[in-house]
Amino acid sequence: MKYSFEPAEKSTVKITIDFDAAEWTDAQNQAYMKNRSKYVVNGFRKGKVPKHVLEMYYGKGIFFEDALEVLYGAHYGEILQAEAGSFTAVGDPSLSVDKIDEEGVTLIAVVPVKPDVKIGSYKGMKIRKYEYTVTDADIAVELTRLQERNARKVEITDRPCADGDTVTIDFSGSVDGEKFEGGTAEKYELELGSGSFIPGFEEQVVGMQIGEDKDITVKFPEDYQAENLKGKEAVFAIHLHAIKAKELPEVTDEFVKDAAGAETVEEYKNKTRERLTKQAEKRSEDETESSIINAIAETAEVEMPDAMIEKQIDMLVQNAEYRLMYQGIKLDDYLKYMGRTLEDFRGDFKEQAKKNALDQLIVEKIIKEEGIVATQEEVDAQIAKQAESVEKSVEEYRKGMDPRQFEYISSDIMVTKLFKFLKENNELYTEEA
Repeated sequence: MKYSFEPAEKSTVKITIDFDAAEWTDAQNQAYMKNRSKYVVNGFRKGKVPKHVLEMYYGKGIFFEDALEVLYGAHYGEILQAEAGSFTAVGDPSLSVDKIDEEGVTLIAVVPVKPDVKIGSYKGMKIRKYEYTVTDADIAVELTRLQERNARKVEITDRPCADGDTVTIDFSGSVDGEKFEGGTAEKYELELGSGSFIPGFEEQVVGMQIGEDKDITVKFPEDYQAENLKGKEAVFAIHLHAIKAKELPEVTDEFVKDAAGAETVEEYKNKTRERLTKQAEKRSEDETESSIINAIAETAEVEMPDAMIEKQIDMLVQNAEYRLMYQGIKLDDYLKYMGRTLEDFRGDFKEQAKKNALDQLIVEKIIKEEGIVATQEEVDAQIAKQAESVEKSVEEYRKGMDPRQFEYISSDIMVTKLFKFLKENNELYTEEA
């Protein structure tokens, strides 16, 4: 087997693979051995028909396709491995046959490869730095949330319902005088102001008294999931049965101990400030690093292969599917409910996928340009830290590690060192966030 390769259009490489007569014959023999049991010829037992008889009966090329698959399967991966320093495949190749005869066969594989991104600049730039701090108001908000999570509902009988109340209602909706599916319910509990219903519904319930009947008119959004209701005006007949209001618990040492495990209110506030400060620092770091990459991306030029974008879309869709699963929703059911196709859904992620792919290329390019590496000492230190976090010895922890974990640790160290380098070599300025 001999091969050669050359750059092709739109970040692809054309690989020409030549197989001589002996290799081509051997591949056909392998294909025959694999598939002979599928054929029946009068006078021969099934699976015992000689190869030359099958070729006479079904045609000379009967095993060509399978033989080509044998050759591709045996050698394509070897070529990619051998040329790993020259190019990196990012998708499946487009295969074709350039020549096929008694002297051998020539395969052509056009494979999408990781492109070389051209960066205009990544040093000496003026880039925004993000800084987020924690205020007393932030602590107060967290304390109020703790109260609301532990609030109890009390019956209200001496006033109309207000925003924030939970009301028990009957409702019956109609469009052009005709009731529609899903538009009727009895003894339904609705928190006013939650945005659970279509715009205008909850606002018009506010102010109703217990026992009151009222007709309200709303308009379904143009992008409403039900096709027959999009943009339609509807009338809902409402009957209000009961009103409940939240009663927040008093903030005391006893309350925070029961609700949050803190001994005192002051301890709860201190722990909350510490937690929010860590979150603010992480947010500041993430957004600053994103700001740096965005600034570099503005100067970058690259011809991105479709396969690389599709791979990023695959990951984004998978993440979205996981998020839906955590809510107990299957992606197929979600798409049906929203009246969308998987193709439409994937299209939503295309621009983000392009950005993610470009960001990845930029990071890899600068790491290579600057010779940034993860030393064995740095990798060992990170492994020791992870082992300690799960209360295992380093030796025990290493035994359970997957090879990909070592790669991830090395990559994480290099990326951390990269952003340290970029922050030191660019002018970062702050604005009020």
